[in-house]
Amino acid sequence: MPRRNRVFLEGGIFHVYNRVGRGEMIFADEDEATAFVEQLRSVKVRDGLKVFAWCLMSNHYHLALRCGAVPLSRSMKSLQQGATRGFNARHRVYGPMWQGRYRAKLVEDQRYLDGLLAYIHLNPVSAGIVDDPAEYRLSGHREILGRVRTPVADSDEVLALFGETRRSARRAYVRSIKGTVEEPWVGEDPGRLPWWRLGRPSKDATGAPSTDVTVAIIDELGRSTGLERPGLEAEEFVGAIAAHLDVRLEDLAGRQRAPRVVQTRELAATLGVERYGLRVNEIAAVLGKSAEAVSRMVSRGTVKRQEATDFGRCYEELDRLLAETSRR
Repeated sequence: MPRRNRVFLEGGIFHVYNRVGRGEMIFADEDEATAFVEQLRSVKVRDGLKVFAWCLMSNHYHLALRCGAVPLSRSMKSLQQGATRGFNARHRVYGPMWQGRYRAKLVEDQRYLDGLLAYIHLNPVSAGIVDDPAEYRLSGHREILGRVRTPVADSDEVLALFGETRRSARRAYVRSIKGTVEEPWVGEDPGRLPWWRLGRPSKDATGAPSTDVTVAIIDELGRSTGLERPGLEAEEFVGAIAAHLDVRLEDLAGRQRAPRVVQTRELAATLGVERYGLRVNEIAAVLGKSAEAVSRMVSRGTVKRQEATDFGRCYEELDRLLAETSRR
């Protein structure tokens, strides 16, 4: 099999949206809306996302996200599949909940980013639900205004776009919202928006929007934001992890249960799936384990990355070393 030419980068800001299938108004139910928001909050924390704007309507959602080190496709898979599993379990139904794959568009222009924030938070106004976006509970607008105690939106990140102090930035943000109301594209479907008309989102082989690019993405202030991660096959990747940690590959693929070996397996599985786009079954084949066992390693590693200082520090150091090695 030829080596995949894949480079993952951090820092891209995306407009992401999707619609519930079959015309159902699932999120008109307050409990279902709350469950979706909590799932979004969980994925945001786990994957290091920055939420610039969000809005949940009765049958669709809009998000403005800056990716962390975890590819957008993994985060969105977790968000949508988690929402589907929860809904199906609560209502004892089966099958897909969403109309199809989520749609995502990279937004690189400051003008379009400002317009995107306003577009998302004006969704309930455009739909005739409220006259003032501050009256709508299921969006990030009230959070940016400082009216919510535990926000999903990263208010400080947003306000940094509009001013040097919170007071002046909030005023400028509100002026931007009011100034956008009369734009002809407010209320249009995403495909008709200025930043979507610049071209269709690129897609990978599975049809999912791709975050794979060959040059570093910069943030809204022009700063480089991420590592360039090499495209590695699973065997090459796991071998590199083993070499960096001075653990024999045959021990990783064997029955060894020494703590150092077990942790190396978890590091390789978690980092490979989360940041290098490797599949669970690919890593399982190298480690001589079942896909279910490796999936459990990833689940444990994801929690330990966030909660265990030593594990998290080693995880980040391995990521950096692999990226630096690839540039030599």
